Amino acid sequence: MEKPKVVLGVSGGIAAYKACELLRRLTESGHDVRVVPTGSALQFVGAATWSALSGHPVSTEVWNDVHEVPHVRIGQGADLVVVAPATADMLAKAAHGLADDLLTNTLLTARCPVVFAPAMHTEMWEHPATQENVATLRRRGAVVIEPAVGRLTGVDTGKGRLPDPGEIFEVCRRVLARGPVAPDLAGRHVVISAGGTREPLDPVRYLGNRSSGKQGYALARTAVARGARVTLIEANTGLPDPSGADVVRVVTAVQLREAVLKAVSDADVVVMAAAVADFRPAEYAEGKIKKKDNQEPAPIVLVRNPDILAEVSAERATPDQIVVGFAAETDNVLANGREKLLRKGCDLLVVNEVGERKTFGSEENEAVVLAADGGEIPVPYGPKEGLADTVWDLVSARFSSQA
Repeated sequence: MEKPKVVLGVSGGIAAYKACELLRRLTESGHDVRVVPTGSALQFVGAATWSALSGHPVSTEVWNDVHEVPHVRIGQGADLVVVAPATADMLAKAAHGLADDLLTNTLLTARCPVVFAPAMHTEMWEHPATQENVATLRRRGAVVIEPAVGRLTGVDTGKGRLPDPGEIFEVCRRVLARGPVAPDLAGRHVVISAGGTREPLDPVRYLGNRSSGKQGYALARTAVARGARVTLIEANTGLPDPSGADVVRVVTAVQLREAVLKAVSDADVVVMAAAVADFRPAEYAEGKIKKKDNQEPAPIVLVRNPDILAEVSAERATPDQIVVGFAAETDNVLANGREKLLRKGCDLLVVNEVGERKTFGSEENEAVVLAADGGEIPVPYGPKEGLADTVWDLVSARFSSQA
């Protein structure tokens, strides 16, 4: 089979060196990668490095090899164009259709999916001009990944850091897998919860569950690849941040409720994939509970935690907001799922059977998606991102029906 053709555009930011790792991941996974840097990018990483890693000649000019018309042919033949890092200048040029070098010409001629991974200082990212350029690109169908929060150039810290190259690669892989289709979640804000809450008993102990958060993270990554702005509220996962998602960290069910209610005010979709503890200890011991000789431990009194899924379903920010819940069951899976769907009031409920060796911590999942209108969609055993794409397919279809 012919290797998928990827154009890796590199613009002139200090994060250009990180694109070498993205290039390595793309080539080692079987992609034919042509690197197209800007002149400024070559101030950070030289042409010899890009040529050696990609196996292709590197140029910034439209005047080299004119007989091959590179300013047209490179974009025409690509299956994916990814620009990493994408500076504020590059986003502005792309949004306004400027074409003053080989990379900007390539962006104009490409008819394949395009991914931008921005990297710049926080003030530049938050500037209204940059935000308007990003909105323009997203409206046209490009996937613009949200930058990460962290250390920037010098001593500065904030939002604007290039996402981890491995996470950018995952977005590229998912975009390529979907093929030349428009990102159907473009312009949508989705809120996803992931992981499992922990309810403190004393300073060293807690009540928790086996949830790894991997399904919620798969939902976040696939949503980014489909063009959504993603807020991921994670509880105790220990997983690396998905590229392009704004991550909010919580511990307990009460904290999760507060973060979800804050995030959903402008959300188009809410997906409650986290395993939220139904109960918490009624009292918290300020010191470690000691074991006493010849004495049985005192009973632990539990109280109910808030039902976040039911609350979000009942008090939607807009009438068209779509709410998706998850139900982990150990027996009578479908019967319990249907009862829960009715009780929670959500639009879709993903029901799966769980246990010590089922689902939790695994890279695979098997489920049935129940719909409020009576639909029942089985999802066979497979990677969790497959289930995630099924959920987004169903959500996207609901958006189409609302139009």
